[in-house]
Amino acid sequence: MLSRRNAAVAVAVVVGVGWVASITVTVAHQEPPGAASPPELRTELAAALSGRDADALAGLFDVPGSGGDDLAKDYVSVLKDGDAHDISVQLSPDEHSPTAAVVRGKTGAGEQFSYRLAVTSAKGRWTVAFTPPIP
Repeated sequence: MLSRRNAAVAVAVVVGVGWVASITVTVAHQEPPGAASPPELRTELAAALSGRDADALAGLFDVPGSGGDDLAKDYVSVLKDGDAHDISVQLSPDEHSPTAAVVRGKTGAGEQFSYRLAVTSAKGRWTVAFTPPIP
């Protein structure tokens, strides 16, 4: 029979091992960033920008480490500050094999804006990157 002290140590070890195992399983089954297809990338990017959803936006960035979260929060903050609306995304030069995403919209003052983001693909996932798009 285990003493109270030994039982407490055994329970602590089992809980610790369980916690490490659950974190490992969660990370191993986490879906890589990006979208499954270019049209899905366009739809998700437009929804994230229009909805000011920093978490969804971070999931579409091709940014190593945790930098995507901070970048997405800053990006959404700028959209909010500028009261951006009527945001749309178009993939170019081809909807099914794009190299760029063209984001268009209007500021709160009614001025139109437009900019390009590079589109990348790796391991079957499509993402946007804040590098100049390659023609």
